[in-house]
Amino acid sequence: MSEASSAASRMASQASGNALKTALSSLEDAKAEGTVTIDIKSKSALGDYMVVASGRSHRHVSAIADRLVRDLKQAGLGPVRVEGLPHCDWVLVDAGDLIVHIFRPEVREFYNIEKMWMAEPYSERRVHA
Repeated sequence: MSEASSAASRMASQASGNALKTALSSLEDAKAEGTVTIDIKSKSALGDYMVVASGRSHRHVSAIADRLVRDLKQAGLGPVRVEGLPHCDWVLVDAGDLIVHIFRPEVREFYNIEKMWMAEPYSERRVHA
C-alpha cells in the first residue's frame, strides 16, 4: 500500500470513528434505549459501523432520528440519508460509513438485525466446529 493510500485510509477510519462518537452521544442525549454498536468493517462493504437503538414510541423514534441527523450535519459529517420517517417504526440513518437503525421495541425484536450482523461468518463457524 502506498503512503498516500495509507494516509487516506487512516483519515477515512478517523472520520467514521468521529461519526460513531457523534452518533452515540446524540443517541444518549435523546434517551435512546438499548444502543448496540456493531463493527461491520470485516463483514460488509456497506460501512464501518452499524448502530441499533430503540425509542419508546413513534414520537420518540422520530425525535431521536431528527436529533441524530441534526447532530451529524452540525458535526460536518456530510450528507445524511434517512428512510422510514413517515411511520417511525424503523428509521434508518445512513451517514456513509455509519448506519444507524432506530426501532420501536416490538419492531426491533421482530427483525432482530443485531443477531444477523453479530454472528460469525460461516467460514469461521466451520473452523470452530
